[in-house]
This record gives sequence, C-alpha cells and structure tokens, in this order.
Amino acid sequence: MGTLLDVKNLNTRFYTQDGVVNAVNDVSFTLDEGETLAVVGESGSGKSVTMLSVMRLIASPPGRITSGEIMFDGRDLLKLDDDEIRQIRGNRIAMIFQDPMTSLNPVLTINQQISEVLQLHLGMDKAAAKRRAIELLEKVNIPEAARRVDDYPHQFSGGMRQRVMIAMMLAANPQLLIADEPTTALDVTISAQILDLVKRLKKEVGMAVIWITHDLGVVAGMADRVIVMYAGRIVEQAPVGELYASPRHPYALGLLKSIPRLDEIRKEKLEPIEGLPPDLINYPTGCPFAPRCPYAIQKCLEERPPLAPTTSTKHLSACWRWQDVKR
Repeated sequence: MGTLLDVKNLNTRFYTQDGVVNAVNDVSFTLDEGETLAVVGESGSGKSVTMLSVMRLIASPPGRITSGEIMFDGRDLLKLDDDEIRQIRGNRIAMIFQDPMTSLNPVLTINQQISEVLQLHLGMDKAAAKRRAIELLEKVNIPEAARRVDDYPHQFSGGMRQRVMIAMMLAANPQLLIADEPTTALDVTISAQILDLVKRLKKEVGMAVIWITHDLGVVAGMADRVIVMYAGRIVEQAPVGELYASPRHPYALGLLKSIPRLDEIRKEKLEPIEGLPPDLINYPTGCPFAPRCPYAIQKCLEERPPLAPTTSTKHLSACWRWQDVKR
C-alpha cells in the first residue's frame, strides 16, 4: 500500500492578546492507504489542532498555519485555493467531531443534510440522493431508516446522531476519515458500538482512519500505529503493540499507567502524571515534559530532544533517556 498522507514539519500558531500560542510544533507523520492511526494525548496537546490544520479548518484570525507541507495523494493541501480544498474536504477527506449536535444543523432534516453532500460532491438529483441517504442510514444501523430520514437531529439520541454523522461522512466514499474523539459524549456501551461500527465500515469501504483520543485504552483493538502528542509535539510514535508493550517516552508511560486494568496481573494503584502542561505562549527551551518527568536530567531542561528511532526504525521517541524508560 502507498502513502496517502505525508505531513512534514507542520507548525500552527494562534495570535492572541496575550501572545503567540505555539499550538502545533514541527509535526511530521505519514499515513498509508487503509491504515488506522491513533493520535493520543491529554487536552491541549495539539491533537485536534493538528488535524484541523490538515483539513485547512483553522480559523484565521486568530490562527494560522505558519509553515510545513501536507501532501495528500500527491498534492500539497496548503497550496490549494479555497475552491480546490472544498472539493477535497468532505469528499476525499471527511471529519467527525466530538459533539454531533453542534455539527448537525438543527433546522434541517437528516435527509437534507446527507443529500446536500451527495448532490454537491456526486452530482445526484434529489430523489437519488434521498435513496442513497436511506442506504447510508441503514449501513450505520439506524432502525427504520426510510421513516427516520426526514426527522430532525433533536429527534435522535446522542449515539444515533453520531451514527448520522458517520453516514454523512461516508456519503462521498472518502479515502480518509478523521474522527475527533467521536465517543467522548457517549456512554460506554454506545461508545463500544461506535468503535465497532467504524472498524466494520473501514473494512467495507477500505478507507484510512485517523482516530483522535485522550484515552489510550480505546485504541488497542483498532489502531495499527499510535502517535503520542504533548505540548503540540509528537513525543512518541510506534506500532500499537510495541507502544503498549514497551513505551519509550515517560509521557506515554504515564498515560499507560493511568489506564485502569480489569485483570489481576498487576495489583497496583493508578499513577497520575503530576504537574501541569507547559505554557504554550512561553514555550520551554528544552523538553516540554521535563518539569513533570521522573527521568529528567539537566540536559532535558536545556536541550530539546529530536524525534528519533529507538529499538526499531518504526518506534520513535523524543527523549534523551528512552533506554531507561520501562513499563
């Protein structure tokens, strides 16, 4: 499989009254066709802003992509004009957001909203678009889809609204689906159903998926690779099995130790990560995680470590002491 997305040295800034917020800093990663990539990190780590940058959805002002390259299927998205990026956004790259109620228009029926995508990107007429909208609702397991297609968003539960959003995103058969914590507002049972639904649809459609989450616990069974972000930087990148078995950055290790276990392999208390993330306006000179890191040495405070290979070329870590990090 070839490379579908290649992001190089991406930097995004927000210009505020208090100063310049360094939201995304020298982020580079690739995504292959049909691959599932999980992007994890706590709130404010830059996960969502990175993917909004990929979609060219950063509000300007105050935000701006200051440098970098976003190659999608051989084209640099940062060099496209507004009309060209609109043809890709929602058509070849689709994005699902956290709260479907704020993404769906409350005064338009579900049919109107899905049909708009079909008419805009696929040139369908109203009748054909409605038939396809019903098929898509059935595909995401909406009961009585033919009857409910003319309902409004408020007539659906949170889980059903998220299914509608997935149906809408699948309307134009995208090559890439970006899911920004789509299960955050849902209960555990419904979240599991949404995860299973995305996995099934990924196999059926053959699309690549980027799954953004703050919870490492949800990605073990669905991702091929994991990117861990902190303070707008990638601090670790690895195949999912390697990251869980042998994390090579103290922050990734801390995230893993904060996941509750249902087995009795290790009868240990959950270990919180002490301290607070850095101020992204007054960005630290050294490693941004150093003030919270139990492995930190003086070099960590003074010199920022590069993202470099560790035990393999596929397992990268931005840590001077990655060899000492053990689960």
